[in-house]
Amino acid sequence: MLMTHGGGCDRRPLLVCDLTQSYSTTGGGGISTYLREKRDYVLGHTPHHLLQIVPGDADRVSVNGRHIFAEVAADPVRGSPNYRFILRVAAVRRLLAEYQPDIIESLCPWVLPWTAIRHRRAFPATALVAGYRTDFPNAHVDRVAGALFGPMGKLFYWLSLGYAEITYREFDRVYTLGDEARETLRRRGITRTDVLPLGVDTQLFHPTRRDSNYRSSIGLPGSGPLLIYAGRIDNEKRADRLVAMMRQLPQDLGAALVMIGDGKLKASLQNDAADLPIAFTGFETDRSSLAKALASADLYVSAMADETFGISIIEAQASGLPVVGVAGGAMPARVPTEIGRLGPVDDVATMAANVMHLWQGDLAAMRVSARAHVERHFSWQRTFEQLFDGIYPQALACAAARVEAKSSRRMAAIG
Repeated sequence: MLMTHGGGCDRRPLLVCDLTQSYSTTGGGGISTYLREKRDYVLGHTPHHLLQIVPGDADRVSVNGRHIFAEVAADPVRGSPNYRFILRVAAVRRLLAEYQPDIIESLCPWVLPWTAIRHRRAFPATALVAGYRTDFPNAHVDRVAGALFGPMGKLFYWLSLGYAEITYREFDRVYTLGDEARETLRRRGITRTDVLPLGVDTQLFHPTRRDSNYRSSIGLPGSGPLLIYAGRIDNEKRADRLVAMMRQLPQDLGAALVMIGDGKLKASLQNDAADLPIAFTGFETDRSSLAKALASADLYVSAMADETFGISIIEAQASGLPVVGVAGGAMPARVPTEIGRLGPVDDVATMAANVMHLWQGDLAAMRVSARAHVERHFSWQRTFEQLFDGIYPQALACAAARVEAKSSRRMAAIG
């Protein structure tokens, strides 16, 4: 065991490495939140060391006690300027060779998983863990290829499934964020898997942060439901459906929508929604301001059909918000009927009807239930205890068995 629930540890402190493309220097996004919470857990609850390798605007390494933060210079992602994409895998390989982590946790599907795999070939005792956090064949490849190539786009979808199968079979342990994604991997023959529910900072995201002046402070009129969405404003998140949903709501309802985030669709949606009570407040760099915005709204809305977990959803629920969403991806597991309503994917008329249904119901009771749901089921403490006391030890055992088997084969060949 790396660490018992009582605070014990194994024979020596380990060096754990997080490796990801999906990091924003401004601190937003689910993986950025995960990296920050994991750093705090490692430093506060374990004897281990943590190396986090992420994209940045320049090569730099910062060391703070047992935490090493390494940025690799990378160009911004077109349409998502808060994110960068590492192509300089040689720089990543040099960092891995210099620090030689005991465990590498890969947190995104493109380029870097194979950087970790190639490092393991040079350092065979390295345990590899992968977080399958996005159902990328569906959410990314199938959607984009279908839009570009029509029915022929399915070829790229099947190729991406093959890529996922080849890639994740190389890892000693893979975790998903829900049972549906785990079943997807099982069908591809990937069976060394676990489900790892994520957490939420329930002190930061709390109903008491509600500000009665928030709506007027961002220039939104009306006294009806204040809807809120926080995330990328792009095609993957189906952000345009939220604008279409607003057009379905009767004007006398007095509803308004705040969309927090940035992305490829932001400029065009702002133009299309010029006649609607919608505020596009941009990418929120301050987590306290985000917490205040969520607590100050009445309902959280999302049209995303391919969520593998949905941290923004549970942050909203922790803030006391019922959720109106779609019956796709992980959302049915996140939104029981007592704390929200789901409709068919891309059905904006049903989404609007669900907004009205919740607004006209016992919203106060539902807010209490949403908060209680998060308190019962989601905590970062539980997440990282499962990771360090369950998933990591299994990965280390698998790596040790692999090294021993290779050594036995070599000895047999010599003999």
